[in-house]
This record gives sequence, structure tokens and C-alpha cells, in this order.
Amino acid sequence: MTDLQPTPETTGPSDEMIADVFQRGCTSRHALEAVTGRWGVLTVAGLRDGAVRFNALRRRIDGVSEKMLAQTLQGLERDGLVVREVRATIPPHVEYSLTDLGRVVADQLVGLLDVLEGAVPQVVAAQQAYDARTAR
Repeated sequence: MTDLQPTPETTGPSDEMIADVFQRGCTSRHALEAVTGRWGVLTVAGLRDGAVRFNALRRRIDGVSEKMLAQTLQGLERDGLVVREVRATIPPHVEYSLTDLGRVVADQLVGLLDVLEGAVPQVVAAQQAYDARTAR
């Protein structure tokens, strides 16, 4: 019996290692969902300027509940976008900040947020036109 040696055909990337956000089980899709959910976008953007304590971030993101922010931060931490740092003080001091990957994602998201905020008059006009057409 001979041992098979790895060949380029057997050591190349497998289907599992090729990221394709359009595939249901792709890790990138899960990360996309975590980042682009309403609270994910605001959390990542809210951390863009540096480390922030939980309650300060919660105040910044108007309308998010404590539970939703905690879940969002945990998901983003699991995906490698956020770092949770606990400082040994009394009481304990916990800060959240972006990883290098998180900063890259935040820069892209902030660009999108800028476009949307700048387009508010167009969005309002489109909504009013749509509502007028469909109110019949």
C-alpha cells in the first residue's frame, strides 16, 4: 500500500474556503447580516471615532435597547470587527473598539451613511410621490 502525497489538485482551496456572499452557508453572509442590520451599521459607525463605553454608545445610538446593543456587540466581536476590553478597575471599566477589519468596514459604511443623509430630500420626495400614487 502506498501513501498518497498531496498534489496541487488536492491541496488547493476547497469549496468551503471560497467566500461567496450569495451562498446560503457562507460565513461572509453571516458577517454581512451582522454588520448591515440596523443596529450593526449604527454600532460600527458609532465606534469609528475610537473606544467607547457601553452606555455612551447606547446614548449615541438613539432607540437601541440595552439587550439589542449587547447582542449586536457580541455578534460583531465574534465576527472579528469589535474588541471588548475589560479594565481591572473598581467598578470594572469596559470599552468597545473596532479591530483593523472593523475600521475598514466602518469607513465603507460611513460613506454609505453620508450618501443617504445627503439624499434625504430626494428620499422624502420619492416617498411622497409613491404614497400619492398608491393612496388611490
